[in-house]
Amino acid sequence: MSIADFQNVNIAAREHKSNPYPFYAYLRAEHPVYPVILPDKRTIWLVTRYDDVVAVLKDNRFVKDPANVQPGFKTVTQPWLPRFALPLTRHMLNKDKSDHTRLRGLVNKAFSPQMVEKMRDRIQFVTSALLAMLVDKKQFDLITDYALPIPTTVISEMMGVPEADRHKFNRWTNAVMQVTTTRWGMLRAIPNVWAFVRYIRKFIRMRRIQPQDDLVSELVKAEVGGEQLNDDELVGMVFLLLVAGHETTVNLIGNGILSLLQHPSQMNLLRDDPMLIKPAVEELLRFESPVEMGTERYASEDISIAGVTIPGGSLVGVVLASANRDGNQFSSADTLDIQREPNKHLAFGVGTHYCTGAPLARMEGQIAINTLLRTIPHFRLGIPQESLRWRPGLVTRGLAALPITIT
Repeated sequence: MSIADFQNVNIAAREHKSNPYPFYAYLRAEHPVYPVILPDKRTIWLVTRYDDVVAVLKDNRFVKDPANVQPGFKTVTQPWLPRFALPLTRHMLNKDKSDHTRLRGLVNKAFSPQMVEKMRDRIQFVTSALLAMLVDKKQFDLITDYALPIPTTVISEMMGVPEADRHKFNRWTNAVMQVTTTRWGMLRAIPNVWAFVRYIRKFIRMRRIQPQDDLVSELVKAEVGGEQLNDDELVGMVFLLLVAGHETTVNLIGNGILSLLQHPSQMNLLRDDPMLIKPAVEELLRFESPVEMGTERYASEDISIAGVTIPGGSLVGVVLASANRDGNQFSSADTLDIQREPNKHLAFGVGTHYCTGAPLARMEGQIAINTLLRTIPHFRLGIPQESLRWRPGLVTRGLAALPITIT
């Protein structure tokens, strides 16, 4: 095998998503820092080894906002976005230093482990109610009928989104997350992106006029340094929370259940001992990472990683899914072991931009998986494994559907 075998790999395509691990294993062994071409012709430098990924995530020279690249270095051309969609990029994931701290501080409390623990009963109720409607069916789609409604309901209730509007988010979010890195991909998504932005702006206006007991109302009235968030910042924050607030959990549940189906001894172990759910979820997060690659970063200057110099201004992608399969960090890294200890995976990142919603995603995953195994103890994959379809996209990795047959 040589790098020529992977020259034409499209890391955003369904085909890559179905099994990206041979590609990343080769890069870790031979080219741990390597440039690949995206469909929009931009070059992205992939960082694939565990220690290098940690180093990049903790290094403030890798910036989220290309405007913070040092003078004299030209950043890669940014992908085209229609003007109305630009506010969707103005959220804390795309901010550095004080701007990031300012925005993150507004939501940290809502997603703290203490606040999330108070939601346990509600998450359990939603989960049990969904399964009560599925238990008598012969077949159902684990994604659409189960993995998606749980986090969508929870984050929508936190944000104050009316129940009647929640079904729209799946269509809108899918359109955004599956945008390929091409102008044509963006053009195809415009109707859904436009509807999403219009809805968020209308929702914010309603909360300005009539605040409620929800997170959006808190964001509207919040002041940081004596200033309130402007409308574009609010749109970006609400968009980020609605999308990130359920996308990771959907993939955690879907990828996790598929992994257990592929490893029946591990599924039986968890079914027989539900107390293993916490280490099991950590291992599922590591083994089939719901976020394949960290969101975009830029080298603010020439930076050397693993003996390779990444030119200043370059786009950099830290591959969390690869780091989580690094044999230098994890023994038998390609083996699913729900009793693995220690398990310092990077599924939620590390450092300044560590995932704010990690405590919520963990709890939702633990409750969803354990309750499913308790309520429907015997089920199998409803279609041949090779027929499974993965959703395209650069950052996340998740199934489009997971047909389940109750046996």
